[in-house]
Amino acid sequence: MNRARRMWKALEPYHAITYFAPETRRATDALGLKGGWMSYFGCRAAPLGAVGPEFVAAVFYNFHPAMVARSIPDAWSRATPEQLLEARLTAVDNAVRRLFPEAALDRAAELGRRAAESAPIAGRPIAAANASLEWPTEPALVLWQATTILRESRGDGHVAALVAAGLSPCQALVTISAAGGPGKEVFQANRRWSDEEWASASDDLRSRGLLDASGALTAAGRALREQVEETTDRLADQGWRALGDELSAELHDLVYPLSAVLMADGLIPTDNPMALRWDS
Repeated sequence: MNRARRMWKALEPYHAITYFAPETRRATDALGLKGGWMSYFGCRAAPLGAVGPEFVAAVFYNFHPAMVARSIPDAWSRATPEQLLEARLTAVDNAVRRLFPEAALDRAAELGRRAAESAPIAGRPIAAANASLEWPTEPALVLWQATTILRESRGDGHVAALVAAGLSPCQALVTISAAGGPGKEVFQANRRWSDEEWASASDDLRSRGLLDASGALTAAGRALREQVEETTDRLADQGWRALGDELSAELHDLVYPLSAVLMADGLIPTDNPMALRWDS
């Protein structure tokens, strides 16, 4: 596993505390948001400001636009982006104190911030928006903000790789599922593409020689999917290259045990794509 992918797997669950810890849902419920998806879209999009559903669907990429539109812009009528930024930071603080009361995170926070400040943000709107926020002072929150910037920088690069490969949002999910990722049912439950849309995306992939009649990837399909992942890793490596192998490995070894606890304790649901890919 290359450095960029290894670091993503080590840091992603710590970032994901934002969306799966019950503290976040309690905080957004208190602000008047309705349901887990409005909480997710509101908290993740808050650094971008009170943008519309078209923008959120475009940069988040693989969620059905109608799914996004059920939460945005309604979320902004219930809480401002600034209120949601404060709510998510407070929720992460409370969650980390509960989950890791004895953890000493000063060194991990220092290294994470150094990597995040070198992560590419040009052409990467979600990463740039998070990088523009003031840094917190508590080490646990510095580490969380660093993992968030790094994760969104990688994610924005992944979207660029998908666009360059000619894979639409639904086709991105079809191909990753066909490559051994989460099944159609998981993606439909979490991204809301209909059976008809999934079938249409699959038919187009077949016409391009990327899927066979059974829905499996052809050799060309596997090569394209591998190209997307390799491009994603390459585009994400800038921050890690600046930090260097030795310090990247040190950060990995500091954070991976925390992420392993989060995965083992079930904070991230087992039907979530990240959980299904954790051991891959």
